[in-house]
Amino acid sequence: MRKSRRIILSIAGAGTLAVSASMAALAWGHGYTSDPPSRSALCATGDVTDCGAISYEPQSVEGPKGFPAAGPADGSICSAGHAEFAELDDPRGGNWPATTVDAGAQTFTWTMTAAHSTATFDYYITNDDYDPTQPLTRDMLDLEPIASIEMGGARPDHTMTHDVTLPERSGRHMILSVWNIADTVNAFYSCVDVDFGGDSGGGEETPTDAATTDAPTDEPTGCDASVWDTAAVYTAGDEVTHDGIAYRAGWWTTGEEPGTTGEWGVWKQTAAC
Repeated sequence: MRKSRRIILSIAGAGTLAVSASMAALAWGHGYTSDPPSRSALCATGDVTDCGAISYEPQSVEGPKGFPAAGPADGSICSAGHAEFAELDDPRGGNWPATTVDAGAQTFTWTMTAAHSTATFDYYITNDDYDPTQPLTRDMLDLEPIASIEMGGARPDHTMTHDVTLPERSGRHMILSVWNIADTVNAFYSCVDVDFGGDSGGGEETPTDAATTDAPTDEPTGCDASVWDTAAVYTAGDEVTHDGIAYRAGWWTTGEEPGTTGEWGVWKQTAAC
């Protein structure tokens, strides 16, 4: 009886270890688009702040493969459906820094931290319905890839470069690059903000109308802003007052009460009114 119990416990323990190892493998990240810099890369280099966990593991944006028929849900494509990386889906008022590009040849570079047997690298571009102030959805994308690089199960090098021909576009757009793994059910997703036309965007450094030299000297900047409304939508640079304090939004937000989001939250105090 004791021997049987030991065997059962051993099998159970082995099963637990196998599940744990499988979950660890899924959680460990492996690669991201680094040039032009994806949102993950911008967070990792500190060019964009208030990014949360993705700042420390830009290579971890792993989700189900099979895009566009399968894969992450609309609105969470850039984070691959990871709630802990939701900052990547936040459009920040359309103010993510964007790389200036033109129609024609463009080189994309992936940085790998672990090699996987690879099926394809696929590249998608947004269409005329793209709204950079909204989270990415499938109806904003051309669902035929503009490039698909077949790997036939080969493992990539530490860096991989691909020559992609970009179609004609104007203004801000997004390139979605997808690394499809051959021997797992997953893929890695990278969202790259680009600008056809040269306006690369200022990200969170874009000055706002409130920060002008015409602000009255006898009242702190921001104190003439409207009172925060729990139902309103605010984007990067918007200013409000709440409980006698002026705040500025760091990115897109709604329903988050100023003064409660913490040091790394969306609202930054600018003045006591």
